[in-house]
Amino acid sequence: MLILYFSGTGNSQYIARQFAARMQADCRSIEEEADFSALLAGTDTVAVCYPIYGSSVPRIMREFASRHAAQFEGKRLIIFCTQMMFSGDGAKAFTRLLPGCESRVIYAEHFNMPNNISNFWLFPVREGERIRKQRAADKRLERVCRDLENGVVRRRGWGVRSMLLGKLQSRNWLAIEEKQRGSFVADEDCSRCGLCVRRCPVQNLELTERGVVQKNRCILCYRCVNLCPQKAATVMLHVKPKRQYKGIILSENRTGG
Repeated sequence: MLILYFSGTGNSQYIARQFAARMQADCRSIEEEADFSALLAGTDTVAVCYPIYGSSVPRIMREFASRHAAQFEGKRLIIFCTQMMFSGDGAKAFTRLLPGCESRVIYAEHFNMPNNISNFWLFPVREGERIRKQRAADKRLERVCRDLENGVVRRRGWGVRSMLLGKLQSRNWLAIEEKQRGSFVADEDCSRCGLCVRRCPVQNLELTERGVVQKNRCILCYRCVNLCPQKAATVMLHVKPKRQYKGIILSENRTGG
């Protein structure tokens, strides 16, 4: 089994790695330099894991699925999406990228994870939330693995209510995503350390004599906002985060040892 993931700030990476450890699967980030065509050809079951943005699959994962659509043909699919609260049909959204694959989905699940939008006052980053949601995610993942081992098929997000909620949230998202391609800003506190440039998943940033400049490719993953040592990087909401989200600590895992 192969699990492929994209993770902006660590939540989807956590689920993917814990699932891989529990199920003895090969775990790969789609940001890696790897021969994904060969990896996909070598397995009959592929799991994917990604954060859901406005009930939509992130652009980087959409583009990956498009490039490798032929290699996904005939594969059994397991779909995981991570979300802050709810996404409606967040897992089913992936099937719309690969027409005809829906019947091959053997499992789909949503995981409520800690908030990573660290510069929005309505959703402050809290340690208590991180611990609580990690424990809940561990329990859900343990149940998912038991189900798969026992041949149980579940598809969260396939119901009518989920579909309607997903449509409600996603109907304006692609326009917002497109409008925010150039939303990255590094303010006067930027030390030009280059960390955001090196870690951007879509190579949107460049370090120049004028500082960090962007190339209109932002996918709103919030990695730069949460990594910047000076809290100088912002996207979409240009307010410094009071507390950055540093992801889930893998050593605290309770699933799969």
